[in-house]
Amino acid sequence: MSDANRKAGDRLTHLDETGSASMVDVGDKSETVRVATAEGFVRMKPETLALIRDGQAKKGDVVGIARIAGIMAAKRTHELIPLCHPLLLNKIGVEIEMDNALPGLRLTAIARVSGKTGVEMEALTAVSVACLTVYDMAKAVDREMEIGGIRLLTKSGGKSGDFQAGARDA
Repeated sequence: MSDANRKAGDRLTHLDETGSASMVDVGDKSETVRVATAEGFVRMKPETLALIRDGQAKKGDVVGIARIAGIMAAKRTHELIPLCHPLLLNKIGVEIEMDNALPGLRLTAIARVSGKTGVEMEALTAVSVACLTVYDMAKAVDREMEIGGIRLLTKSGGKSGDFQAGARDA
């Protein structure tokens, strides 16, 4: 698609007019409440899920530590993703549910800010690091765990408006 035929929303915002990587200038944007939710899962052997459920993992409270790791990671997203703006987050939450049908854990992260740029990357970073923490804490008993399904579920606020992901199987 030529540049002349490209809609404004179709261009990559982190590239300048020469095609070089560039941090987006948000100086002229209005401050609004922005919220994003992301999800992911860790599939594991039923026995591994039972160990986690029963609090028998050798490294300790898998769910609690994964939750804290996700929150900490969201707060440092700008240090991990090169062109992200540092944000003063109003809220970051990580929920972790056991799912016998998976079998494994389903993780959801929500991030909220009053600011000039969105929090999608913070929500995605939180859920990603929480999933990695689950893997790290249980890998001694199950190296075949699978991390997957990491995606943005919803976002609201800002000039681009709201987004809701379509349903999909995990």
